[in-house]
Amino acid sequence: MKTSVICLFLLVAVAYVAARPEGETYTNKFDHINVDQILQSDRLLTNYYKCLMDEGRCTPEGNELKKILPDALATECKKCSEKQYEVTKKVIKYLVDNKPEIWNNLLNKYDPDKKYRVQFEAEAKKIGVKV
Repeated sequence: MKTSVICLFLLVAVAYVAARPEGETYTNKFDHINVDQILQSDRLLTNYYKCLMDEGRCTPEGNELKKILPDALATECKKCSEKQYEVTKKVIKYLVDNKPEIWNNLLNKYDPDKKYRVQFEAEAKKIGVKV
């Protein structure tokens, strides 16, 4: 299942590298959030996970993430800022390495046809994620 994790991660990475029109980025109003704090707290991480899986309440940040995630996947994250790209890499690597069940459940929900995972497998290898 690490392949699927890598592919989703690559989606974001490739998207950032890909050309995107200037000024057309996702909102940065939540870029100040301490992602490390969320990743190190089972309670916070579980709350975000449940939000993304439609199993629990969402914070405004969680709602925004749910809203843009399908577009980010479909467009290879062309509207992601540099900070969003870096945070995405960090989150994906953490989930792949430490919370594979959460990662796999998110992949199955947001990429049920596996079209994004397969597409970015080569990119994952380039950034050192084992496929």
